Amino acid sequence: MVEPDDRFYESQGLRLHYVDWGNVSAPPLILVHGGLDHCRNWDAIARALQPHFHIMAPDLRGHGDSEWAKGSSYSLSDNVYDLTRLMRFAGLQEAAIVGHSMGGMVALAYAGTYPERASRLVVLDGAFLSGSQPAPVAEQMSRWIDQLDRISEHQESTFRTIEEAAKRLSARNKRLTAALALHLASHGVRKGADGLYRWKFDHYQRARAPYRLSPDDYIGLWSRITCPTLLMWGDESFLPDPEAAGLLARFRQAEVQKIAGAGHWLHHDRLDVVLASLRRFLGAPQAAEAAK
Repeated sequence: MVEPDDRFYESQGLRLHYVDWGNVSAPPLILVHGGLDHCRNWDAIARALQPHFHIMAPDLRGHGDSEWAKGSSYSLSDNVYDLTRLMRFAGLQEAAIVGHSMGGMVALAYAGTYPERASRLVVLDGAFLSGSQPAPVAEQMSRWIDQLDRISEHQESTFRTIEEAAKRLSARNKRLTAALALHLASHGVRKGADGLYRWKFDHYQRARAPYRLSPDDYIGLWSRITCPTLLMWGDESFLPDPEAAGLLARFRQAEVQKIAGAGHWLHHDRLDVVLASLRRFLGAPQAAEAAK
C-alpha cells in the first residue's frame, strides 16, 4: 500500500507539515482539509488518484502535525498565505486544488487571489455566504473576547486509547465505518506525557475574530476565479444548497453536484461518488478504465 512522505516548510515562522504522495512527474494536486481536521483524512482519495497526480495534502496551521500559532485567530488570509508558501516550497507554478469545508474556502480565496495558479478547483461542502448582516463591531469585539476567555478555560477532551477517540468521531458522523474512524483518530490525536490522548488541533481555531472577510469580499474573490470549478454538496449537509443560494452566479464557470445520502463529510459518506466525480472533473481515468 502506498504511504506518503512527511515533509515540512515554514510560513510566518511556523513549521507546517504536509504529506507528499509522490509521482512527482504527474500534474500537481493539492488536497486541503477542513477545520479541526487533518491531512490524513484524504488518504482514500489520495491513494486512488496517486497514479495520475502528484498529490500533496497540508496540515493547516494549528492542525495535525503543523505548529500552533501563538496569539492568532487563524484568519482565512493567514491560511491563504500558507498555501502560497507551500506552492513556492514545492516549486509549483499551478495546481489543481480540492478543499473540504474551511479548506474549500481557503482554496476559493487562493484561486481568486491568484487565478493563474489554479488549474482546476473542487470544493466539497465549503462554498457559502452568510445571509445576515454583521453585528456592530463593538458587539463582534466583545463576543470574540468572550470566546477567547472561554477557550482559555476549556478543559481538553482526553482519551485513554485511540479507540475511545474513534468512538467520539463515530458519534459525530454515524456513516463512518469503524476502520475509517480508527484511521482518522490515529492521525488526529497525540499522546501526552500523562499517557492520555488529546486532539492535535488548537482549540483557538474556534474563535471568530472581528476581522473576517465580508460576503462582498468573498464575492469579489470568487468572481476572479478563471479555472473550471466544481461545487459538491451533500443533501444532508447543515450548509445550504449552493445552487439554491445563487452561488453559481458568482463564478465564471462553475457547476454544482448534489450528492444524495451525504452530509458535510462527503468524501467519507459517499467516497465512491466523490471519487468518480473527481476522476471525471480532474481528467483521471475512471476506476474500471484504470484497471484495464
